[in-house]
Amino acid sequence: MGRFRAALARPGLAAVAEVKRRSPSAGELRPDADPAALAVAYEGAGAAVVSILVDQRFGGSWDDLRAARAASRVPLLAKGFFATDEDLRTARGAGADAALLLLRDLDDEAARRLMGVADDLELDVLVEAHDEDELMRAVALDAPVIGINARDLATFRVERHAQLDLVSRAPRERIVVAESGIESRAQAAAAELAGADAILVGSALMRAQDPATKLADLIARPLVKVCGLTREQDIAVAAEAGADMAGFVLEDASPRQAPGVLPVPETMLSVAVVVGEPGDHGADLVQLYPVERGKVRGRDAVLLREGRQVAQVVDLPWGDDDSTHFERARATEGRVMLAGGLGPENVLEAIAAVRPWAVDASSSLEREPGVKDHDRVRDFVGAAR
Repeated sequence: MGRFRAALARPGLAAVAEVKRRSPSAGELRPDADPAALAVAYEGAGAAVVSILVDQRFGGSWDDLRAARAASRVPLLAKGFFATDEDLRTARGAGADAALLLLRDLDDEAARRLMGVADDLELDVLVEAHDEDELMRAVALDAPVIGINARDLATFRVERHAQLDLVSRAPRERIVVAESGIESRAQAAAAELAGADAILVGSALMRAQDPATKLADLIARPLVKVCGLTREQDIAVAAEAGADMAGFVLEDASPRQAPGVLPVPETMLSVAVVVGEPGDHGADLVQLYPVERGKVRGRDAVLLREGRQVAQVVDLPWGDDDSTHFERARATEGRVMLAGGLGPENVLEAIAAVRPWAVDASSSLEREPGVKDHDRVRDFVGAAR
């Protein structure tokens, strides 16, 4: 296993941070981008891999790859429209650990031959697909790392839902990279929960005032969920504060029952909070609690995406406390959303004690049931992030 593949195979969501000066879809992005300085900054911000565009149409060159290699130790992906053995030899000689192969431009025979050449050069490959047919081809080619591009390279449109559908159908034993169109933590999390092992981010970083800071924010955890939302103005405040998830309680017995799953901006994921049965509520995720006699809900919940569990919600008993709450959460394996009793005053302590994937607050952020105190919402999100 090469350095590129090994870097993406580590636990958690990895990031491939890209250097490109322009793109056919967005035009000029960062004409003065310094690949050496950016590679070092990306590595410091937590990038698992740095991608370097070497094609002139993106303002890149092989010298950019050489400069990034001389300045940094992070694995490098050479991106371009590669079709010959010489392309791969040049990539390897310039310091690449991996190279991109676009199935849109290669038939199976050519792709298989280039994968063999790359293997001889000890060069990993990222085999990119953008539709179901190309995904099936990548699987049949036995590509260990598959990129799924949300951007149709013919029209440049980003089809995020189609991408997530393909990510969810990719074999779990492959390393899957969700490419293009990721600009927020919620969009990165959506790819992660669909089954992506990594995200590739380019334009969003190149447009940012500080690309490394933007990268660190995209992959930072925990995510922040504001629950018990019933009003559009409260959703707007939570989104503006930087919350990643908006929770809507759909249980009749709850004092903060929402009228339904309300619209949320693209920077947030919607979560339907239900008891007993998941149902179909049009939310990105479902937080499902068990039924408990005499209570609005049972204690802990599971977080579901299209019926598949993607995280465990560790909560307090309804209307009660538990001194072992943080200890229970810390002992839970996998992604943990910590809920119950959290607020601006204690969320930092909770994060330090548990290291959760996400934190969730509801009643502590209210002026009255179902009506948020905007200052407390801002304080909670700010403290958690």
